[in-house]
Amino acid sequence: MSDTLLVRDLVGRLTGWLTRLMPPGARRDALVAVLTERFAAVDAPVTAAGCAAIERCAWTVSRHLALSFEPAGTARPDTVPPGWPDPDPEVVRARAACVSRVERLADGTCLISVDDLDAVSLAQPYLDAAFTLAQGSARILLDLRANGGGDPATVAHIAGRLLGDTPAQLSEVVYPDRRRQWWTPALPSGTSLRQPVAVLVGPGTFSSGEALAYHLQARGRVTVVGETTPGAADHITPIRLAPTVLAYLPEAYVVDTVTATNWEGTGVVPDIASAPDTVIETAVAALR
Repeated sequence: MSDTLLVRDLVGRLTGWLTRLMPPGARRDALVAVLTERFAAVDAPVTAAGCAAIERCAWTVSRHLALSFEPAGTARPDTVPPGWPDPDPEVVRARAACVSRVERLADGTCLISVDDLDAVSLAQPYLDAAFTLAQGSARILLDLRANGGGDPATVAHIAGRLLGDTPAQLSEVVYPDRRRQWWTPALPSGTSLRQPVAVLVGPGTFSSGEALAYHLQARGRVTVVGETTPGAADHITPIRLAPTVLAYLPEAYVVDTVTATNWEGTGVVPDIASAPDTVIETAVAALR
C-alpha cells in the first residue's frame, strides 16, 4: 500500500504545478484554494471517478483542466513541462485536417464544417481549398459544433479569410513570464471572403474552437447561431503528475483585443439561439 497514490498526494502535485504554470493572480489563487480545500484531507486511492471529481471542482475556476486516469501507466512523472508532441502529418492528411464537410446547398449557401484545428502548417491547404470553394457563394455557414480546439495559428488563419486581407490582431495570450500576440495573416489582395457568415456553435465547440467564434463575433463579422459553448479560454499543456495520471493544465489565458476579456466560464453566447436540429435553417434565415 505504500506505493498507492492517494487523492491528497495527487492534488498536492497538481496544485504545485498550477503554482508553477499559471500567471500569478486571483484565478490561480482561487483554483489552488478550491482544490486544496476540497481534497487536501482525502486519503482514498486515486481512481477514474476521483480524477473526474477533481476535474469538476477545478472547472468552477478553469474549465479547461483535465485529468486522464491510466491505471496501467508506468511513465515517470514530469519534472519540467514536456510540451505538446509534434503532429503526425499522415494522420492529419488522412482526416483532411478535420475539414469534414464542404457543401453548396441548393440556395447557394456554402456549408463548411471544421471539426478540429490541426497545426496550420499541415491544415492550411485543406482550409484554403474549402474557402476557395466558398467563393461566389451567397453566404457561408462555418460549422464549429464539433470543433474541440487546437492550434491558435489555425484560428488566426481561418479568421483572416473572413476578416480581410490586412493583418489584424486577434488576441494576446498571457503567460507567467511573457505575452504572445496572435494576428491574422497578410493575404494577397482579394483573397478574403466578403459574403455574410454565420458560425454554428454548441456544447461540442471547445477551447480554440470557441476562440475562433468569439474573435469573429467580437468584431461584428459573423452571426453566431446555436447553443452556448462550455467556456474554456485557458491555454493548456500536458503534465504527467504520476505514472497513472496525465494532466492537461492551464499555463496562460487569452485576452481578446476588442473586448479586453475572454469567454472563460461564460462560453460564447449565440446571437441567435437555435436547437441543433434547426440550426442550419435558422442560420440561413438570419443571413438572408
